[in-house]
Amino acid sequence: MYKRIIPLCLCLLLLTGTQTGCWSSKEIEDLALYAGLALDVGELTPTEQLLEERGSTYSKQNKITATIQIVPTKSTGGPDKQSSSQGKAYINLSGTGDSVFEIFRNFSIRNERPIIGHHLKIIVVSKELLKRQKMDEVMDFVLRDNDIRPSTMVFISQGRAMDTLVSKQPEEIPTFHIKEMIRNQYRTSKVMQPVILSELDGLMHSKRSYVLQNLVMAKGSMEFAGAAIVKGDTGHWVGDLDQEDTQCLSWLANKGSSGAIKAYDWDNHPMTYEMKSMKSKIKSKVDGDEISFEVAVQTEGRLIETWNTTEYATSSAYAEKVGGIFEDRLKQMMDQLIQKLQNEYKTDVSGFGEALGIQHPAVWKKVKDQWDDIFSRSKITFKYDLKITDFGSFTQ
Repeated sequence: MYKRIIPLCLCLLLLTGTQTGCWSSKEIEDLALYAGLALDVGELTPTEQLLEERGSTYSKQNKITATIQIVPTKSTGGPDKQSSSQGKAYINLSGTGDSVFEIFRNFSIRNERPIIGHHLKIIVVSKELLKRQKMDEVMDFVLRDNDIRPSTMVFISQGRAMDTLVSKQPEEIPTFHIKEMIRNQYRTSKVMQPVILSELDGLMHSKRSYVLQNLVMAKGSMEFAGAAIVKGDTGHWVGDLDQEDTQCLSWLANKGSSGAIKAYDWDNHPMTYEMKSMKSKIKSKVDGDEISFEVAVQTEGRLIETWNTTEYATSSAYAEKVGGIFEDRLKQMMDQLIQKLQNEYKTDVSGFGEALGIQHPAVWKKVKDQWDDIFSRSKITFKYDLKITDFGSFTQ
């Protein structure tokens, strides 16, 4: 009998230990959870200017302004609240200095609740800041902070990054709105696969050039507007790609199989091709010191719209004729992208270096440190195979 009771008591004691609360837990009502972070060129907010005039100063240079978006807003105080009017579901707090960590700590002397980044969803960095500071400089704190998740998405803004964290819609939280916009990838390749912190860390350490999705604001509306290029060896912004370039970039890297190509027919009527599939394959060739690439692009889709009402899509001959026009348009779009990357920006953000590294690793090891320069002088040829498989539903 006792032999059974003793083990049972031990099990009960162990079970009791597992049911205790976390000793280091903190009530969510006692914390200020920030979901968005915007980084801009340093510019004192009106509240900061007044505070400094009245003696709230410390040793710093105003190189960067960090803005956090706190949700929910319940019980959050502080003198510098942007978008904090009644009905808003968030509060934005801004601070300026030359250390993101120090700015964050200073929020604790202006608000009753400490901020915590466990639920940070997005980081938006302004283009103007990346002209002055390196990406690894402005990202150093967020990469070191254990509170911030490696899955946090990173974007670039064309204007002030803090403006992307403001909405005129009473119930809308800009951070969540941006995050949910990514879901539209299945509808258009203009929406890029997001770059997360862990990927950005690897790109910065490898000194590879890369692209980040652009955000633009106009009269309270937000839009994904192409992509920004960050030079690998400098860490600075060097240029932008438009929406069509971004589509082609996704198709080249096999990261997008959706989207549309608009062209004009023989009577100058607009017509649109909707992709059902898109595949590309980059093949590298090495001949002595010469490196070249052959790219095979294959896509199938449908004629989804045409304004030409004098002809009807009823034959394979018509499909071939129209398909040739769309193929020429696709070639024009790809040529425009490659021209920008090789001649204007002299950066490879399209996967050619990765293909060379896989197919010719010994050659890649020799050229990787000067790859952007070598890429800009490499010969690139394309082979296209575009097929129209159907014409949608229509009544003749």
